[in-house]
Amino acid sequence: MLMRRRLYFVLPDIQSAREMLNEMLLARIECKHIHFLGQRGTLPPELPECNVLQKTDVVHGAQLGVAIGAIVGAAAGALLVLFPPEGVTLKLFTVLVTALGGAFFGAWASSLVASSVPNSRLKSFQSEIDRGKVLMMVDVPMRRVQEICDLVTSRHPEAASRGFEPTIPAFP
Repeated sequence: MLMRRRLYFVLPDIQSAREMLNEMLLARIECKHIHFLGQRGTLPPELPECNVLQKTDVVHGAQLGVAIGAIVGAAAGALLVLFPPEGVTLKLFTVLVTALGGAFFGAWASSLVASSVPNSRLKSFQSEIDRGKVLMMVDVPMRRVQEICDLVTSRHPEAASRGFEPTIPAFP
């Protein structure tokens, strides 16, 4: 699986974002790997806007829900095995089933809640976005990180590099 790194750049305005989109496309970064975030309703349709997974904490919420749900499910399964209902004999397999059920339920429930919470990773960019700047997130293959950073720095000095996320898996 091809691993990618998400790079963050803060751009001064929409015109700079348009130019940056063209630069990324010329550098052979597919449009599906380029995302922009600006003030609500200000981005033109030609700039690919961040989707719900990038704007909200739904992914983090689902991960947390899986962990907590699995632990609670396993504990409930263990209690069922240790103290079974009268007339029923339960095997250790019950713990696995309840842990899986808890993990699925936890992921579902917590992702629903997290879909209404802004992405905690983007909190540090919010003040600049409120001032009219545009955040560009670009997912690049690990081997091209330095190349893309150098390209942005050399051709767009107005773009401020704001770091990266460690690694993200490539999604189709």
